[in-house]
Parts: sequence; structure tokens; C-alpha cells
Amino acid sequence: MAGMGESWASSPAARASMRGNRRRDTRPELEVRRLLHAMGLRYRVDLAPLPESRRNRADIVFIRARVAVFIDGCYWHKCPDHYRPARRNANFWSAKIEGNRERDRRVTAMLEGAGWTVLRFWEHEPAAEVADAVADEVRAHAPVDRRTADGPGPG
Repeated sequence: MAGMGESWASSPAARASMRGNRRRDTRPELEVRRLLHAMGLRYRVDLAPLPESRRNRADIVFIRARVAVFIDGCYWHKCPDHYRPARRNANFWSAKIEGNRERDRRVTAMLEGAGWTVLRFWEHEPAAEVADAVADEVRAHAPVDRRTADGPGPG
């Protein structure tokens, strides 16, 4: 563990850069959310789908359809196409990134075990494609409102 005067960052510039990374409302998330909203879908943002696991928050949550959406950053979640290991403090960052990936697997398994559909996308995927895939999944899992659903009718 670093002492009081030491930092986990390799330099003051690196520390400032890392502190600027957002946990929510990233550009890819905002683009996907805007498209989903335009499709008429309503959702919750930065929410833990399971109350007993409040630290495991999904980026976009459709509660009634039980769909949790994660838009993972290429660096923080080790995208196979774009991840480049840190050059400085490499051991620290490697362990951090692998810890993130293990947590992703654990959260996905936990949610799926509780009956949720988990969708994971990379931040570099086109927002329109992500939104279409999410909308398809939400509509497939949305419960039918029996008060307004069309039935077979009389006869």
C-alpha cells in the first residue's frame, strides 16, 4: 500500500488524467441513452439491479424487462481490439485491469443467476448498433400489460 506521500499514479499528470475518468455519463453511454429514449424506451441509469449488491451498478437498467446493460471502456475492461498495457507502473495497472475483468465475470454470473439478461458492449461499438440490440432484447423480455394487451377477442 502506498504511504501518505506516495501516489498510486505514476506521475501527477497521470493522476490528473485518471481522476478525470467518469464512472457514469460517458460519451458512449450518453449516445446510447439518447437513442434508446428516442425509441420510446425508459430506463434507470447507474443502478444496482440487485439490492443486495449495491456496488455492482449497471450503466443502463430496464427493471421490468430485467435487462442490465454495461458499456465497458476499452482500457478499463481490456478490449481485445484496443487495450494497450500501461508503460509505467505496469504491475499495478495489470492487476487493476484483471481485477476489473474478474468483477465483470462475477457480476454477469450473479445477475444471470438471478434471472437478469446481461448485455455488455465495448465503448467503441457504434451507438446505433448498441441501441438497436438493447431495444430488441428489452422488447423481447418486456412483460405484457394484460390491461392493454390485445387478446383473441370474442367469437
